[in-house]
Amino acid sequence: MTVDQDILARAERVLETGQGLNESEILEILLLPDDRIPDLLDLAHRVRMRWCGPEVEVEGIVSLKTGGCPEDCHFCSQSGLFPSPVRAAWLDIPGLVDAAKQTAATGATEFCIVAAVRGPDERLMKQMREAVEAIRAAVDINVAASLGILTQAQVEDLKAMGIHRYNHNLETARSYFPHVVTTHTWDERWDTLRMIADSGMEVCCGGIVGMGETVEQRAEFAAQLAALDPHEVPLNFLNPRPGTPFEDKEVMSAADALRTIGAFRLALPRTILRYAGGRELTLGDPGTRDGLLGGINAVIVGNYLTTLGRAVDSDIDLLTELNMPIKALSDTL
Repeated sequence: MTVDQDILARAERVLETGQGLNESEILEILLLPDDRIPDLLDLAHRVRMRWCGPEVEVEGIVSLKTGGCPEDCHFCSQSGLFPSPVRAAWLDIPGLVDAAKQTAATGATEFCIVAAVRGPDERLMKQMREAVEAIRAAVDINVAASLGILTQAQVEDLKAMGIHRYNHNLETARSYFPHVVTTHTWDERWDTLRMIADSGMEVCCGGIVGMGETVEQRAEFAAQLAALDPHEVPLNFLNPRPGTPFEDKEVMSAADALRTIGAFRLALPRTILRYAGGRELTLGDPGTRDGLLGGINAVIVGNYLTTLGRAVDSDIDLLTELNMPIKALSDTL
């Protein structure tokens, strides 16, 4: 048995036990040669089917407050500190309700309201209360939120509103975070996530790969996510945006992206692993299919916050072709 075969053979235990790989084992997976990627994706798919089942969760997202953010996340065109083309704008309540209806019409069970802020002020929290009430009155869909760093009182307020799931990404490994953001810390994000988990809301936490981190830091990141034990991990691939400090970063290769998908599934065997931003650029249509057969079990459909996604019908048609049923709303409540 070769070294590569031995690594994959040892990783088979995830299929039997449902316990994820540790950091050093994740690194071994991330270092597998290209010719072992099909074997890795096959194992990751079997792990996903065993511990998560065949269903795929579909989600739409919309930005309540776009641009003008005071933070300096180096990948983000919504920062008000960079000369990016995104300008500050607010979406009104009727616009949010309409977006929720359109999202539900695709078969999605989750609608996430996102705001480009460090954390919500009272104006934003008031608009959230009104928006959630209006959406619930108009359409049957779970409402999630992503509003940045929270206080304990804000966590309790969101819980009382009926927010189903809260997204707050760690973005990258703790050791690499200072190279990505300097206006707040990784620990501040972690503290918000712990409060969300303690409240009973579902935790959605992932990040972006391909921002210049080492393979070792990518393994570190996967292990840190596993320690958090989130309900969902959105996996983004860097799409370098004009005007940001990361605008000249190279796009991650499809092979590295697929290795990452497989490794994250083996690190997080029971977690919803969601395709998020950058997959269209990094993987294209063939790679998108490979990822769905290699551990991915959720997708964001339509456009992202400041970038275009695949056509909704293309994703839905692909799921149908692959005989992957969309998770019903009643199963997500």
